[in-house]
Amino acid sequence: MAQTALHLTEATFDQELARHPELLLVDFWAEWCAPCRMVAPVLEELVKESNGTLMLAKVNVDDNPALAARYGIRSIPTILFVKGGKILDQVIGAVPKGQLKKKLEALA
Repeated sequence: MAQTALHLTEATFDQELARHPELLLVDFWAEWCAPCRMVAPVLEELVKESNGTLMLAKVNVDDNPALAARYGIRSIPTILFVKGGKILDQVIGAVPKGQLKKKLEALA
């Protein structure tokens, strides 16, 4: 896990999102989810390659079901692209790194 990953909970979610001006990749995941485990290293690579312009945040849907419900998360992994507390876009499923990079470039 990347050292820079924030582990968000229902109690800290809004506060942490507002606190970070950089683009956040908010990964809704669960320990039992194989696709979540597949995409996690890709997200960490993107954050490392970003030189501080991206940050990874993780939300365990089993521990935080109200957050998943609040954002209509029905499939995991779901990655929300958040900046300034606003959701700019989302990706559902374990998509290839290239697809995530294109999404990030479009949001830059």
